Amino acid sequence: MYSIIKNKIVSGFLMVLGMAVLSGASYASVIKDDGLQAPSLPGECSGIQAPADTVPFFHTYAIGVQVYRWNGASWDFIAPIANLYASPLFRGKVGTHYAGPTWESNSGSKVVGRRLAGCTPDITAVPWLLLESDSVTGPGPFSKVSHIQRVNTSGGLAPTMPGTTVGEEKGVPYTTEYYFYRTAK
Repeated sequence: MYSIIKNKIVSGFLMVLGMAVLSGASYASVIKDDGLQAPSLPGECSGIQAPADTVPFFHTYAIGVQVYRWNGASWDFIAPIANLYASPLFRGKVGTHYAGPTWESNSGSKVVGRRLAGCTPDITAVPWLLLESDSVTGPGPFSKVSHIQRVNTSGGLAPTMPGTTVGEEKGVPYTTEYYFYRTAK
């Protein structure tokens, strides 16, 4: 049931945005082992700075939904459902992001993260986060990840109106950027 809801949410969201089938891109266009700069963080977000012994090596742009379920009194966060792209125009799909939280590359590598810290520079959007890798598997870029930053978020907050039935799920559109870090050589 959840996968049907997930597919409807993502399909509907992408249709609303008028997105067509997007072209593929090689990892070379997004992996910048030498020279990728960490994002600039506002002062109130200094707590999500990646550790000093790490370097950013992979950067993606995400578009999708934050899924919430009505429990009868409030909306509980369930999971993100998003596609990851090489381009800020959401072209060149390089992976997906889903419950866990998990990021999975097109090559099959996966990283599951664990939240370390967050900040809210924009009260109209989900927080910016620093996550630590809890597990990594498979070949590809996510096999090297030690930390993840979620920055430049837009949207994704829980619905403000109550649900109509217990168990009702809603996907709230959001965009963000993810920076992936590895331990410095």
